[in-house]
Amino acid sequence: MATQHPSPAPHAPARSAAYPMAKAGYGKRSAPDQQARTRNDFALLPTRERYVAGFVDHLPEGAAMSVKTLAKQLPLYGQQAISTALNSLSVAGHLRRVRCPVVGAGDETRWVFRTFWSRTARDNEWWNTYLATEKAALAAAPAPEASALDTAPQPPWAPAEEPPPLPAPERPRTERAPEPTPVPHQRTPAQDRPPAPTSPAPPPAVTPTPQPSEADRSPAYLALARLGRNDHRLTLSADDCATLEPQATEWLARGVSVDYLAHALTAGLPAQVDSPLGFLRRRLNDKIPPQLPIDNARPAAPAPTRRLLMECTDCGRPGRPEALPDGLCRPCRTAHSPADVTPPHPAEIADTKAHMSNLRDLLKPV
Repeated sequence: MATQHPSPAPHAPARSAAYPMAKAGYGKRSAPDQQARTRNDFALLPTRERYVAGFVDHLPEGAAMSVKTLAKQLPLYGQQAISTALNSLSVAGHLRRVRCPVVGAGDETRWVFRTFWSRTARDNEWWNTYLATEKAALAAAPAPEASALDTAPQPPWAPAEEPPPLPAPERPRTERAPEPTPVPHQRTPAQDRPPAPTSPAPPPAVTPTPQPSEADRSPAYLALARLGRNDHRLTLSADDCATLEPQATEWLARGVSVDYLAHALTAGLPAQVDSPLGFLRRRLNDKIPPQLPIDNARPAAPAPTRRLLMECTDCGRPGRPEALPDGLCRPCRTAHSPADVTPPHPAEIADTKAHMSNLRDLLKPV
């Protein structure tokens, strides 16, 4: 049971207006159903714990609760003393620390740390019930997709986005001058005479049709054209490649690669191929791969379970509230609890005195 300390504790310093606040979702959170603030709050606590508790009790919601931050604001104690005081406040039933996951950008899961504070001391059963209620409310609430940090505006030091390129100005169309209307020539007497026989005009030159370049050809056409270079038995003409191109394209449309197509057509060739076109047409028909269902949609990842884990106030080890009585794990609770010292039996005290007297007699000079 806590012992009352009649000596007054030093007054906690007034909270500075510029006290650092935690990010959204972090920091101090007050428990419900607390008693009104009075002068006798924390009267049963030691001097240091009363000093720290009075300061924490006046902090606003969302204030930073790290040991380092509190030590900067409380000049009488260092970080080790503040950490020990928070442990004592947790054992006294005023403080619990928890963590819970939230969804960040994309598939990222981030942990949010909160410190629950109660001016009124609570026992372990009350804290377990309250944290179970918080866990149920957390599971029922919709999970935020992104934190305030993810949706913050772009910082001023970040490079500005490049504006989209402006469309190139259209060149003014040059209007062609209207061609003069041809004036028919007047017939002269010389033109009335029949023309003299002339030699027949040469036939017009045939302009060759431009063939598409290799870059304009489809992958299936190029794969067929390269077969003859790798094996002379499968040499195809340009017309043969164009004839077999639709069948080879069907292979590639079923998800196979160009190397797979070439290997399937050239594997196990006979010693002599009389008709490369007919041989490849038969293979393209007989060895066509099966049509697989196209399912590019990835299975939706299950939403992370929004569980609430309490932390050990001293070492930060997470666990269920039932496994952390007084807000401390078993090793920390053992380290901070006073060892059970059994007073010695009176007979043992008498034996020890007799033994020490014997030793003194033996050490006396003869």
